[in-house]
Amino acid sequence: MIAEIRKELRQSGDEELAARLQRFFKTGKGEYGEGDRFLGIKVPILRKIARKYRSISIDDAYGLLSSQYHEERFFSLVVLVDIFKKADNNDKNTIYKLYLKNTKYINNWDLVDVSAGKIVDAYLFDREKEPLYKLARSNVIWERRISIIATSYFINQHKFEDTINIAEILLRDKEDLIHKAVGWMLREVGNRTRDIEEDFLLKHHKSMPRTMLRYAIEKFPEEKRKHYLQGF
Repeated sequence: MIAEIRKELRQSGDEELAARLQRFFKTGKGEYGEGDRFLGIKVPILRKIARKYRSISIDDAYGLLSSQYHEERFFSLVVLVDIFKKADNNDKNTIYKLYLKNTKYINNWDLVDVSAGKIVDAYLFDREKEPLYKLARSNVIWERRISIIATSYFINQHKFEDTINIAEILLRDKEDLIHKAVGWMLREVGNRTRDIEEDFLLKHHKSMPRTMLRYAIEKFPEEKRKHYLQGF
């Protein structure tokens, strides 16, 4: 089955698009996606192929997660998310453990964003949250991004405590991709309850990274945005 999927994915690739994607996802030396390789497949096509194979086994989906090609890892994660949604508790546990064991392959922002909330926090919702905090303190940028993006699931359930706590852990992070992720999740909190977001901003807006602040207040009225950006 894996060979069949790989064949279809590689036949769907486009060399010109692959070259553009390698630039877009910063795969050059010293960049955050250094060394990653692309087949050149647009996301709608990837998702269409994933739907075709959504009944494959966990093992087959997992078998593509270690691929050298970005799109094959993306495919793997999309299918694992779909399997997770319909799985029993044993299979959910299996997928969750495989996910955390293989974060080195979930190594770009789109791979994190398509999967973290739908697997990690969906699994942890009624469990101890310490794994999230361990990820938030990781030396690996993608594990830190997983920690905050994963809380999107909690936010959708109107549970905000872990988002706020992890945002505070990541306030001094040096990476722009973390600043954007934290700001985005704070904005999502504010979309549901502005008071909780503003409590956080009142404490931290003067010291938080500018990009994080801009993302967090993107939906605020213009005058209030200026108020925060000027530091009161």
